[in-house]
Amino acid sequence: MPIDDNREVTELLKKVRKIELRTRGMVRESFGGEYHSCFKGEGIDFEDFREYQAGDEVRAIDWNVTARMGQPFVKNFVEERELTVYICVDISASGEFGSIDLSKRELMAEIAALMAFSAMQNKDKVGLILFTDDVELYLPPKKGTGHALRLIREILYTQPKGRGTALKAPTDILKNAVRKRSLVVMLSDFLFHDDFELRLKSVAQKHDLVAMQVVDPAELQLPAVGYVRIEDPETGKQVEVNTNSARLRQAYAKASANWQDQLSTTLTQLRIDHVRLQTDQDYLPVMTRFFKGRGSVTS
Repeated sequence: MPIDDNREVTELLKKVRKIELRTRGMVRESFGGEYHSCFKGEGIDFEDFREYQAGDEVRAIDWNVTARMGQPFVKNFVEERELTVYICVDISASGEFGSIDLSKRELMAEIAALMAFSAMQNKDKVGLILFTDDVELYLPPKKGTGHALRLIREILYTQPKGRGTALKAPTDILKNAVRKRSLVVMLSDFLFHDDFELRLKSVAQKHDLVAMQVVDPAELQLPAVGYVRIEDPETGKQVEVNTNSARLRQAYAKASANWQDQLSTTLTQLRIDHVRLQTDQDYLPVMTRFFKGRGSVTS
């Protein structure tokens, strides 16, 4: 293996390890219990029979067992706790952008790790779908730390064939190939060019869908740094603008705010939870509010 490849692998392992230590610490300290309250399994499972006790629901009595045993017995049920979690990550070219420190894709990897380790602490299986304008990688749901670490590596370092973004391919998998109702965490900047509303609606009708939007501050407001050439990473289209123009910056900020409002309104109408995270801000308070807020609703 060439020296450069060795260095690249070493840096990869360092980055994955750093994300693992950071997110697993958060899970142990707070998110593990919050996750359990937020996301619950579907229905209940029969566990065994036990003797009837005062206060038990009479309708729970199993008359066949009661007749055999000569005294009342009831069926004992437990909540079906285990969930299947699918983490869907947009790895299109726009995710490589980062104007401060982390790129959007690196932040998505951290959030995905946080969700994966929370799920695995609760003994849930986690699968991964990486997509651009097509599905780039599909990993079936599994348990285990080794599987979680592979998810992080793939999110960070899978080299996609596509540059654009479209939801048809990943949502087709979630609608048609995933039969059991699952938790779907969609990580993206949500800069979609197809009919994403209909795609998200179709997934939300079958699964518990959470939209986690990752944005960079430069996508919300242009900094005043003079003439710059702006390129759309997904189409390659370029335009030169004078960012010292207050009118231009105001128009840009207004258009960005309008788009954010439209996205939030669409997700609210579809009854999809929307979490917005920024590359220049600590995501811990945002995720804490989400977990606590959702936990209070579902409890």
